[in-house]
Amino acid sequence: MEVVRTVRELRSARPALSGRVGFVPTMGALHEGHLSLIRAARSSCDSVLVSIFVNPLQFGPAEDLGAYPRPEGADLAAAEAAGADLVFMPSVGEMYLPGGDTRVTAGALGAILEGAARPGHFEGVATVVARLFNLTEPDVSLFGQKDAQQVAVVKQMARDLGFKTEVAVGPTVRAADGLALSSRNVYLSARERVQATALWAALKEGESAITAGADATEAERSMLERLNAESEVAVQYAKVVHPATFVGWDGGPEALLVIAAKVGATRLIDNLPVYRDQLAGAETKERN
Repeated sequence: MEVVRTVRELRSARPALSGRVGFVPTMGALHEGHLSLIRAARSSCDSVLVSIFVNPLQFGPAEDLGAYPRPEGADLAAAEAAGADLVFMPSVGEMYLPGGDTRVTAGALGAILEGAARPGHFEGVATVVARLFNLTEPDVSLFGQKDAQQVAVVKQMARDLGFKTEVAVGPTVRAADGLALSSRNVYLSARERVQATALWAALKEGESAITAGADATEAERSMLERLNAESEVAVQYAKVVHPATFVGWDGGPEALLVIAAKVGATRLIDNLPVYRDQLAGAETKERN
C-alpha cells in the first residue's frame, strides 16, 4: 500500500491504479463501518483508493475539530489490511489553497435536519467531496448508510455537477447491541454507552409503528417516547422522512427514520430505512 500526502504525489500515483477504481473518503479514526466499505471496494473494483482527512469546513465553531481522534498509525494498518492500494492523507493546506474561498452549496437538502442543526456542515461536506472527486477521479465512491443525509447530498451534488463517479452506499455497521459504529463513540462513558443504545431501540419502535400502519406523527411520537426514557439522552430530532428529499414522509412506499441526539456531551446520529415490502406487508395485514 502506498501513502501520499500531497496533491502532486497523488497525481503521480493515481495513474498506476489499474482498471475500475473504488474510492472510500474518510476522516480517519477507522472502525468496522469504514473497513466494510474498503472491503466492498476491494471485492468490486480492481484498485482501491482511500482518503483520510479531517475536514475543518464541516465542523462548527463549537464542535470537536481539535479533539477529533487521529490515530494515524492504526488507520494506515487497518486500511492496508482491508485492501487499500493507495491512501491520500493531505494536510489542510494541501486541500484548501491559501486565499481560496470557493464553496459548494448543498441547496435545500443541505438546510434541513442535520443542515439546520449544524449550519454550514453540508457546504463543508459538498466542498471537500467535490475536491476529492476531482483529485481522485474514481469509477465508484463508497459511503455509509449511517450518514444518510450526507449520502443524499453527495448523490445530488454528483448528479448536478456531472461527476462521473457512481455513488454506492454500504449498510450501517452496528455493535451487537445495535449502536451504530461511529468514530465519536469513543467519547462515551460506560454509562453513556449503555444509554446510547436508545437510538437503535427508538428506530426499531418507529419501524414497528409504521409497519403496523402508523402515520409519520405516530411513529415519531413512539421514537421520542423511547428516547426520552433515558436520562443521558437529549433529543434534537426524531423524524420520518422521504429517503431522497428528507422532507416529511407522506405515507408512500419508502420511508427513512432519522434521529439525532446528544448522549452526555456526545452528539450521535442514526437512521433506519423502511422498505416497500415491509410497508406492503402492513397494508395487506390492515386489509385483512
